[in-house]
Amino acid sequence: MREVSRWFSRNLIRIYAALAFIYLFIPVAYTMAFSFNDSGKRNLIWQGFTLKNWANPCGAPEVCTALGNSLKIGVISTLIATILGTMIAFALGRYNFRGRSSTNLIIFLPMATPEIVLGASLLAMFLNLGINPGFWPTVIAHIMFCISFVVVTVKARVASLDPKLEEAARDLYANEYQTFRRVTFPLVLPGIAAAALLAFSLSFDDFIITNFNSGTVTTFPKFVWISSARGVPAQANVIGSAMFLIALIIVVAGQFAGNARAKRNR
Repeated sequence: MREVSRWFSRNLIRIYAALAFIYLFIPVAYTMAFSFNDSGKRNLIWQGFTLKNWANPCGAPEVCTALGNSLKIGVISTLIATILGTMIAFALGRYNFRGRSSTNLIIFLPMATPEIVLGASLLAMFLNLGINPGFWPTVIAHIMFCISFVVVTVKARVASLDPKLEEAARDLYANEYQTFRRVTFPLVLPGIAAAALLAFSLSFDDFIITNFNSGTVTTFPKFVWISSARGVPAQANVIGSAMFLIALIIVVAGQFAGNARAKRNR
């Protein structure tokens, strides 16, 4: 009994981590499993294994239209939010100016505000300006809340930079542009890439703010929500599984690239 207790105490963290991963990946496993379900129109009960859903992921009405809208909104909002957020992060991380602390607070507010409050407030603002809900109001709303996450991510990377590297570049007669292009930007680039991936995932996954401001435009999360009453079609499970696998491949590839770069530096 004492040996069992010692083994349990030594492996408690591992057991907890394994249970946490199982809990997190149960919905993913369910989604993947039911992407192979021969369900017809209602994907609520397992009917049998089939590959036809993967062979025709656009088989369900409007599913690929909704996916296309989510991808377009995600790409546009990610691109703009990453550019603006990176510039703000450099300003906050490198320079002291009047209103710096207030800017930090304003940047944090969208992250702390409940999404339902943020979505309703943006909808009221658009309507007061005479702008009807639709594609571009949704893009603007996504840019607004994605910028906060980009700033926080890139700012942490900027704060970790060693200023001696830039000083060494200037000692070697590099001007400010050359120092930024050859030293600063390559060092900050992993943080910018991570911020862009985070912004895209937040934009693609958002439902509440999108539901308030998208009007008749249907995104993929809205399609899943509308379809949930009668059973999410298996094609939606296919798309969700494919997006998860793509994200997993990107993360693993980035990890391998980082390890290879670290080996080269050593």
